[in-house]
Formats: sequence, structure tokens, C-alpha cells
Amino acid sequence: MLSRTAIAHAALELIDDRGYEALTMRALADRLGVRGASLYNHIGSKDDILDAVSELLDAEIDHTPLHRDPWSEGIAAYARGYRRVFQRHPNAIALVARRGVHTQGALREYDTLLATLIRAGCTPALAAETAAALDFLVIGSALETYAAGFTQPPAAYRPDYPALADSLEAATRVDPSPTALDDRGFEFGLRMILGGVAAQLASPADD
Repeated sequence: MLSRTAIAHAALELIDDRGYEALTMRALADRLGVRGASLYNHIGSKDDILDAVSELLDAEIDHTPLHRDPWSEGIAAYARGYRRVFQRHPNAIALVARRGVHTQGALREYDTLLATLIRAGCTPALAAETAAALDFLVIGSALETYAAGFTQPPAAYRPDYPALADSLEAATRVDPSPTALDDRGFEFGLRMILGGVAAQLASPADD
């Protein structure tokens, strides 16, 4: 049955399959097997569809770890879940990047994250900077693969780029899985962000 939710799911599937730019009203109607005009019985505009898709993505993110103690472990678990959502829907990152934050789910998510950081002792300014850093880390790591960007075997880089060859070979020895270096890089960045915040909270305030 056609509904706003069904339209949103079809729109997200279209984005997943063909990319953000492929989402048009005609393409969406074709995917649903209906006439374009019938979509407007359930949605007001393409912007309304994009809001509905954003709501689906927000609903996939597990926010419950943000209520967990200690705060750093809760935020780390939340960030990993946030990343997994966009690893499942990498083509939807363009939607997030191009649109303002105004859906209730997204606003509630940011408010909960910031409240968690403030309860941990962050100033509102430090909480905002930390939330921004987490966003950059999560979205960037879901959008880009570091390891797969190097298309040759590590040894092929050695004549001209020996440090690169050494580093890629060492990373492969740690774990040869194609995604292992990306995952470790994400975890390293997460530790750096949260460790940096913890260090600031532990430091005496400036006079």
C-alpha cells in the first residue's frame, strides 16, 4: 500500500542502488509502479521525500549507547553504530551533506549527544567541537576507503615510495582483511577524539 513510509523506503532503495542524483519523482514512481501524481497524495514535494529518507536513516542509528556509562564508552558505541548505518547507505551521505539539520530525529540525536558531553563535564563549546569532530570522522570514514585507494600491491610502490610500501605491508601483516586498515583507522581516530576530550576534562581550568 502506498504511504509516506513506503515512498521513503523506495527512495532510500533508489539512492542505495543508483546514487543520490538518480532520485527523481519519475524514477521513484517507476520503482513503486505508480503514476507520479499519486505520490502527491502522501508527500508534498521532493524535499518532503528527502526529509522522510533522513528520518529513516536517523531511525537506523542506535542512540541508546549515549545513555550508557562511562560516557566515553557510550559515545564510542554510538559512533560505531552511526558509521555502520552510512556504510550500509554510502550513497545517502550526499543527502546528509547537502541538507540542513532540521528533522526531529536528527535534532534529537544531536541534542542527546551534546547533553551527554555536557554531563561528562564539557563546556557547551567543547561539546560542539567534539560533536563536529565525531561527525567528520564517521561520515568521512563511511564515504572513503583509505586502504582500497592504493590499487597496487605494496611492493609495487617501493622503488619510488618506500615509506608507503613499508606502511601498507605492515598494515597487511597486522590484518590482511580488505577493510581492516580502514576499521583500525576509524578506531584510532575515535580514541584520539575521546582521549583528547578526557584529557581536557582532567586538566585544571585556566585561571
